[in-house]
Amino acid sequence: MQIKDIVAVTDLSGDQKPARLAVDLAAKANAHITGMAPVLEPITPAYLAGPLPSDILDQARKSSEELADKSLDAFNEMVRVQGVNGGSARFRFVEGAASGLVNRVRMSDLAVIGQETPNSSEPGRAAVIEALLFETGVPVMVVPYISKGTFDAKHLMVAWDGSVTASRAVHAALPLMKLAEKISVVVVDNGKRYSGEPGADVALYLSRHELNVSIDHIPAPSGDVAAALLNYVSDNGVDVAVMGGYGHSRFREFVVGGATRGMLEAMTVPVVMAH
Repeated sequence: MQIKDIVAVTDLSGDQKPARLAVDLAAKANAHITGMAPVLEPITPAYLAGPLPSDILDQARKSSEELADKSLDAFNEMVRVQGVNGGSARFRFVEGAASGLVNRVRMSDLAVIGQETPNSSEPGRAAVIEALLFETGVPVMVVPYISKGTFDAKHLMVAWDGSVTASRAVHAALPLMKLAEKISVVVVDNGKRYSGEPGADVALYLSRHELNVSIDHIPAPSGDVAAALLNYVSDNGVDVAVMGGYGHSRFREFVVGGATRGMLEAMTVPVVMAH
């Protein structure tokens, strides 16, 4: 399978590096790309005795729509400059729900979204990432805020622990791996027992797809798997990381496993996840 349909969640502020990266990837993969901007529905604060006046709600809604449209105008200009096939649309974000986005992403090959950052003005970014990861069945690329806004995948790292989610991530990321010159299967030695040589099975599978694959075993002295992976990324010039997304959704709260959470908080390269 090839990547032929990408959905990018646009930022409402800043220079839109995640969207720029997604458009660059679309150009390199000859794929269609859709930019989608969130429209935050105004909600009456719980501490108020009654609902806000309708004119205030209407103005807040209009301001949110104008912000989304401005974001999409910038995205459409990126698409025009790159000469790729693309479109754009808003999606409503109401009390943590992003069904319009979820439904669109389900019929795509890849979703791209920026990392949640400190002091970010993006509405509900963590909840949107959660919805994409756990409700779409589509791989999600989370782009760090320090990204240069261009896609490069010369060296791709697969974080492998033999789990179902790691397996899904490998299958989901195969089209991206085809763009890589080198793939490193990285196994963190954290005391987990494996049958046979850890990582050998996935390395063999990827080599049968005519990919250049190596296996590295790395320690996690403090038991921090995410820190071990991030150090590997930094020390070995990794451009893209692939890993399973662990966790569960409860009351629309973004609750993920330690390694996933650690990578999302401190990532320095795009991370492709599947659940």
